[in-house]
Amino acid sequence: MNTTLPSRLSAADARHLLGRTGFMPSPGEVSAWAGLAPDEAVNRLLAGARRAEPRQPAPAFTREPIRPPLRAQGDVDARKEALRQLRADTVALAGWWLQEMRDSPTPLAERMALFWHNHFATSVQKVRQAQGMYIQHQLLRRHALGSFRELLHGVARDPAMLIYLDGAANRAESPNENFAREVMELFTLGEGQYSEQDIKEAARAFSGWAVDREAWAARFRPRQHDRGDKTLLGQRGRFDADAALDVMLDQPAAPRFIVSKLWREFVSPVPDAKVVEPVAQRFRESGWRTDVALRELLLSPAFWAPQNRAVLIKSPVELAVGTLRQFEIELDNAQALVGVTARQGQMLFSPPNVKGWPGYTDWITSTTLLDRKRFTERLFRAVEQPRMEMGRGMQPGGFGVRFDAEPWLKPLGAWPDREPDEAARGKLVEAVLATAPVHPVPAGTVGLSYLRAMSLDPAFQLK
Repeated sequence: MNTTLPSRLSAADARHLLGRTGFMPSPGEVSAWAGLAPDEAVNRLLAGARRAEPRQPAPAFTREPIRPPLRAQGDVDARKEALRQLRADTVALAGWWLQEMRDSPTPLAERMALFWHNHFATSVQKVRQAQGMYIQHQLLRRHALGSFRELLHGVARDPAMLIYLDGAANRAESPNENFAREVMELFTLGEGQYSEQDIKEAARAFSGWAVDREAWAARFRPRQHDRGDKTLLGQRGRFDADAALDVMLDQPAAPRFIVSKLWREFVSPVPDAKVVEPVAQRFRESGWRTDVALRELLLSPAFWAPQNRAVLIKSPVELAVGTLRQFEIELDNAQALVGVTARQGQMLFSPPNVKGWPGYTDWITSTTLLDRKRFTERLFRAVEQPRMEMGRGMQPGGFGVRFDAEPWLKPLGAWPDREPDEAARGKLVEAVLATAPVHPVPAGTVGLSYLRAMSLDPAFQLK
C-alpha cells in the first residue's frame, strides 16, 4: 500500500476522518477541520474525547437507591410492575445516550463507549438491572481511551458482567467456565489462542466472586475461591482473577487482537497484519493505552487509502444519529430514535449475545435496508411537513423535528426551492455521501426532496 498521509486535510479527508471517528459531520464541521495537518487533527480529536463529559444529566432513576432484584418482588403483580419499570428505564437510558451522541461536541468519546459496549457485550435482558447497566456504562466511558488493562480488570468485577457471564455463580467446588471462556475468546486473545484446559484453569482463578444485588457491588468470598496452583497459558501459579487476566495480557496475541478489532471498527473490514503488528507493539509498550493504539491507526497510510474509504457500513445507531448530526436536524427528544435503532437490529444495552452485534454486512438484510430507507424518507418528509407522523417508534409523543434548510444548503450553492446546478450537485455529493451515488437524482428535484433522494441512495449506508 503506497498511500501516504495528506499534508493537509481536504474537505473529503476531513469528512472521512470525522465520519469514521464520530458519526457523520455537517458541512460546517468539515470546514472547521479542513486544512489541518493529519497529526494535528487526530491529536485534537483524542484530546477532546479524553476530556469529554456528558452534556445531559442521566435519567433520574440512575440516582435513586438500587432497586431490589425482580425475584425479590413479593407477588406476580409486583414483579410485572417491576419488569415494566425495567423496560421503561432501559428505554430512557438508551434515549439519554442517543441524545448525548447527537449533541456531543466530542463524538469520538461516544463512539469509543459504544465500541467497548459491543466488545464487553452485556445485556439488560439477563442482568435485569437498568441502574447496573448505567454503572457499567460509566466504567466503559471512564476508560474508553485510557488503559485497556484497567478497563479489563474493572469489567471482570463489574456486577453486570458477573451476572451476565455467570461469574457470580463460580465456586471452587463447582467452577463455572462461562466468563473464563469468553474473556479469552472475545475480550483478550481470540479463537485458537487457548485450550480447553486453559478455560478450566482460568475458571478456577475467577472463582469466589459474588454480587450483592442490594448494594450492586462485587464481593469476594475467600472461602469460595480455589487457592490451588493453576497452569494457565503456559504459566504456573496460585492465580486469582487479577493474576489470570495479567497472564492473558502477557500473550503476544492480546495486543494484536485488540488492535485488529479497532482496525475493523475504524479502518476496514480486513486488518493488514503488517500494519497491525507494530501498532500492537506500541499499544503494549504504552501500558495498554487505547488512545495510543487508535492514534497509530488513524495516522497510518492505510486509514487514508482510497481503497479503504466507503468500505464500512453504518450501524443503526450511526445511521440514526449521523443523519441528525450531518443535516443538523434536531428532535425534541432523542428517545424517538430508540425504536428506530432497535428495529434495525441495535437496541442499546441489549446486544443479541456475548459476541455483541456482528456488524458490517450483517447490518443489512432486506428488512433492515427497507427500514433504514424508511427512516430517512420519513425524517425528511417530517421536516417538509412538520405535522406529519413519522411512523411507529419514531414519534411516540409527537416529538418535533427541526431543520433550517437554507443555511445548510446555501454554503454549498444550493437552495430549498430550486434544483441545484452541476457545481452544487458535486458539493452536495461530497457533503452527504462517502462515495459516488449509485443512482442519479431525478431531474427537477429541488431542495429537501433532493436531500431526501440522496439519503435513499445505497451509498448513504456507507462510511
